[in-house]
Amino acid sequence: MNLAHFPRRRYTHGFTPIEPLPRLSAALGGAEFWIKRDDLLGLAGGGNKTRKLEFLVADALAQGADTLVTVGAPQSNHCRLTLAAAAREGLKCRLVIEERVAGSFDTAALGNNLLFDLMGAHSVRMVPAGTDLAAEMTVDAAAVTAAGGVPYIIPGGGSNPLGALGYAACAQEIMAQSFDMGLAFDRIVVASGSAGTHSGLLAGLVALGAGNPVTGINVRRPRAEQEANVLKLAQQTATFMGAASPVADDVVALDDWVGPGYSLPSREMVAAVRMLARLEGVLLDPVYSGKAMAGLIGLAQRGEFAKGERVLFLHTGGSPSLSAFAGDLRNPELN
Repeated sequence: MNLAHFPRRRYTHGFTPIEPLPRLSAALGGAEFWIKRDDLLGLAGGGNKTRKLEFLVADALAQGADTLVTVGAPQSNHCRLTLAAAAREGLKCRLVIEERVAGSFDTAALGNNLLFDLMGAHSVRMVPAGTDLAAEMTVDAAAVTAAGGVPYIIPGGGSNPLGALGYAACAQEIMAQSFDMGLAFDRIVVASGSAGTHSGLLAGLVALGAGNPVTGINVRRPRAEQEANVLKLAQQTATFMGAASPVADDVVALDDWVGPGYSLPSREMVAAVRMLARLEGVLLDPVYSGKAMAGLIGLAQRGEFAKGERVLFLHTGGSPSLSAFAGDLRNPELN
């Protein structure tokens, strides 16, 4: 796997840390838990989308774009980081927000919605759940073109084969750190949403012959649907890289911790966010990393990890949105 011939912007200096979670490990018993701190990636507030944007924005600049157009849900970390990348590169940015839960989008909200304003989004437009998002981004792109600009459309989550290269590169980074630290991880656990992170990581590990199984924790879709999405994108990414492809047996995307639905709080998520904050001083977000950690904790409590197994949790970021979910995190009915 040689990613050097793909144009790339660099928004992070060096590798993100891999750190032990000794107090979580002691609390759960049995396995040894570690964390890959992709919440410390570059751009405003960090998070997994930064890796994808390094490749996507490089392509946008190569095409002479002056405006990035993308889509996300209310409090979208992807929209925050796309806007931050646009600011870094001197580009404009237009955001289409899909209100997946009725009444959940408020331009005056804190968290990422505040950052949309601070970083100067050129346009923030809400559409209802179920809208054809590709078509809506095309509308924004057409407006840019009509005004004499050059738009570049980035899919939700940056999740296409080019964006997924960011997590193929992360697979390479993890293997280098693992060797340097003398650590052999038995399993990697990651949130699985728009599928780019899960798919890119899996494609990279398979291309490297690493042999590390990846357990995805769904944040939105039923298991069968998500596993099909991950497999399709992982295979497309492998083909794009010119590498061996993952097969269906490589894909696991558990749906036990989705809770009431995408971005909706669950008791397990609240417990996981509070547990990591109090035991390790690590902040998780309620939509992605909180539910993924709820999955890791749930698997440990079920006895799914062998005694002494070394498990790496990939922290996908999202803590800048925490203030927008304060009511849920302090809700006594969820604690």
